[in-house]
Amino acid sequence: MTTLPNRPNTALLIVDVQKQVVAGAHRRDEVIANINTLIVKARSERVPVIWIQHSSAELPANSDGWQYVPELRREKSEPLVHKRYGDSFEDTALEAELAQRQVGRLVVTGAQTDACIRSTIHGAFTRGYDTVLVSDAHTTEDLTQYGLPPVDQVIAHTNMYWSWQAAPGREASVVKAAEVRFGAPSA
Repeated sequence: MTTLPNRPNTALLIVDVQKQVVAGAHRRDEVIANINTLIVKARSERVPVIWIQHSSAELPANSDGWQYVPELRREKSEPLVHKRYGDSFEDTALEAELAQRQVGRLVVTGAQTDACIRSTIHGAFTRGYDTVLVSDAHTTEDLTQYGLPPVDQVIAHTNMYWSWQAAPGREASVVKAAEVRFGAPSA
């Protein structure tokens, strides 16, 4: 149902599951396990798995903290998109990678919920992609010391408001990892 013509395929996005990014993340191990389950499923169904890797002054490229967590293993054939902004599309090769694979529907996982995940799902949706947020495969760190709500509330709020998104000709949805259907139009 995407508004992108000739884009019948789905891709799995793994956003910023890097050592430093998820070091103190809420339910880190559970989220990574859910992402791993989705990676295995996507590969078995020949669904593209696309990895996103952030860098910044606080997260310098090629540093140990910049590396993906050891629990997740990228295959050499799977694209790795480097980014410097929250939105994984902004000033990156992501759109080109998706267009090459005729992808019009994205299943989004990773970190951090209140930053790069939100930016990426909004960026995808406004660019015409059907956008599925996997409710138990994204996480963030505790930022209550800065006045933010507790982490479980940040995640719950993101899941709730994304399930209400609507726009002409595309779908936004939220599903649990166990319910992801890569071939079906509605998660």
